[in-house]
Amino acid sequence: MFFRRLYEKCQLIEVVMKKFVFFVVCFCLVLGGCANLQGESKIVEEKRVYKTVGDVRLNLHIFCPEESAKKPRAAIVFFFGGGWVGGTPEHFYPQSKYLVSRGMVAICAEYRVKKRDGTTPIECVKDGKSAVRWIRSHAEQLGIDPNKIAAGGGSAGGHVAACTAIVLGVEEEGEDLKISSVPNALVLFNPVVDTSRRWAKRIGERWKEISPVDHVRKGICPTIILHGTEDKVVPVEDVRRLRDNMEACGNICTLIEYEGMGHGFFNPGRHENIPYERTVQAMDGFLTERGYIKKRR
Repeated sequence: MFFRRLYEKCQLIEVVMKKFVFFVVCFCLVLGGCANLQGESKIVEEKRVYKTVGDVRLNLHIFCPEESAKKPRAAIVFFFGGGWVGGTPEHFYPQSKYLVSRGMVAICAEYRVKKRDGTTPIECVKDGKSAVRWIRSHAEQLGIDPNKIAAGGGSAGGHVAACTAIVLGVEEEGEDLKISSVPNALVLFNPVVDTSRRWAKRIGERWKEISPVDHVRKGICPTIILHGTEDKVVPVEDVRRLRDNMEACGNICTLIEYEGMGHGFFNPGRHENIPYERTVQAMDGFLTERGYIKKRR
């Protein structure tokens, strides 16, 4: 009887140990997956001045994979949100570091805003175009493909990114317009795309010049829009209209709606990071389909 009970206890201990090992392995795998989503990889970061206006020097925060590449990499430039009033390039550091872990060069751009520089959204758009133009003109130096430059951003930054691709004109004087300021793809997070109504007062009489929904035409680059259905700042109806206009002109425009999500839902730290991770995965799929990053094995 004693040995039988001892045997049964040993079996129970063995089962418990197997479950414990299984739990540890799963936990490590989850940690590894989360680290990959956060872009935990070796990167090279530097800042480069891309534009000087008076005493204002605007930088690009450049993140590159540490490993050398046999051919030029695809790149993306992100523009932060903040209603054209404030904000910092750090807004898109998480997405940038993730894309670096996938082999892209990721860049977060500074641009002039009202609170710091006394500017209007017109100047924001000009700076966005200057950033894309500078990146393309320095493509060889940065080790990137000048024909695989995406622009992205959130809210007002999404508006800036959209304008670089959709709005013609509104360029900075004195720049070499022979070098295109138009990106090859757009990744937009709850972007302002219609500057009429509530935004017209903030922008001024030139609001229609930088209203993406009013400038859609054939030949605009492939676009993905990630938007919450409960966004009170940028109604989902606005981006639906942009999507419809894009498709009517034969352009590729994918709109992914996130049920019940409000403005800024894509930022890390919101809703236990679930929407952030989902938007990162959607961004990954879009860029993979475009050939900017390789398919996962």
